[in-house]
Amino acid sequence: MTPALVLPFWAEVLVGLLALLGSVMALLGSIGVLRLASFFQRIHATTLGATMGCWSLVAATVVYFSAREGTLSLHALLIAIFVALTVPVTTIFLMRAALFRARRAGRTDVPQGLSDGPPSN
Repeated sequence: MTPALVLPFWAEVLVGLLALLGSVMALLGSIGVLRLASFFQRIHATTLGATMGCWSLVAATVVYFSAREGTLSLHALLIAIFVALTVPVTTIFLMRAALFRARRAGRTDVPQGLSDGPPSN
């Protein structure tokens, strides 16, 4: 068996705070899904919670492995980059589909698109 690895105190505190921040952000996004009224509000809460939570947990992972190995460890940044690229694109597609369905259903509480007619001068 290998002996237990002891991290420096500053690293333990920083990893704990970043992991806690990421968990709280994910929890707030989940609560937003339950509490907010419309799809358009819900998707905003989950997107922000997932993105901020992911970046905080990735930062905690980078600090942990860098302190443990004694060298800068950036492999976890690939996860955050993937999330940063895919979450906004997915959100845009979901929002456009929801707007399209709401307009087709004749709802008046959603804004009309800019391309709904010729521009007027």
